[in-house]
Amino acid sequence: MKRKHRSSKHLNLPFALLDQHARLLDSALTLRDNFRRLNPVADTHMAHAALARFGFRAADALRDACELSGGERLRAGLACALGATPPPMLLMLDEPTNHLDLDSIAALEAALAGYDGAVLAISPDAAFLGSLAPDRTIHLGK
Repeated sequence: MKRKHRSSKHLNLPFALLDQHARLLDSALTLRDNFRRLNPVADTHMAHAALARFGFRAADALRDACELSGGERLRAGLACALGATPPPMLLMLDEPTNHLDLDSIAALEAALAGYDGAVLAISPDAAFLGSLAPDRTIHLGK
């Protein structure tokens, strides 16, 4: 008897991973330089425009990443990830609300409300997860 070989399908798509510390940002670089490092096709104007959409206007784009609060760092990471060309079709968030105050969580929720791709979020924050209006949830526990 012959066994059927199951072919595996691979799907290559642009994605971004943003952890709770936004480690994708290099602390030694400015926000603009981080954006350009992560998005090599972007020019200075594109970097400033993407950062401005997340509240880093004019001179704020020239701040070093090491100067940012937790909420600012997460917003900057989102700006760098979502401002990519092409934008990621999948955004993976690893406990993004840890270390954030209520205003920063609200800003994160607003940014994600306008995101047109798929979100995979890992978080113990039920209110945040509910704001994402997920199609599916997986509960892990004891």
